[in-house]
Amino acid sequence: MASKSFHATIKVNTSAEEAIKKINEVNKWWAKKVKGKSEKLNDQFTVDFGTTWVDFQITELVPNKKVVWKVTDCNLGWIKNKKEWNDTAVVFEISEKKNATQIDFTHAGLIPSFECYEDCKTGWTEHVTESLVMFINDGKGMPQ
Repeated sequence: MASKSFHATIKVNTSAEEAIKKINEVNKWWAKKVKGKSEKLNDQFTVDFGTTWVDFQITELVPNKKVVWKVTDCNLGWIKNKKEWNDTAVVFEISEKKNATQIDFTHAGLIPSFECYEDCKTGWTEHVTESLVMFINDGKGMPQ
């Protein structure tokens, strides 16, 4: 059986254009401490949780359809392999459906054999299916 990367699907009450804008406002739904820019192709930014931090580069940006954040470096402070996310990618694929916009979230490369998988799965589930949805729909997320 092939290992599958972590995936979640959400539906939000906004346009695809607005969804992409909100996704890129990382400090409003994921991490309060964000350095750099996360708006355009090749932008680089860091999410900082203290001893845990992750550097990203936007490597793909298709207006109203897709954004990809490649992990260029990281320090996952709570596990042995602190660089486990290196060369993985966070992918948001957006499609407008009847009466809603669907966002397919995949952390490509975050697979069940990773040491952090269960903790990361829990974190992404909370941040994507709760905080990001709240931020897009109601204007207020729950960044950490």
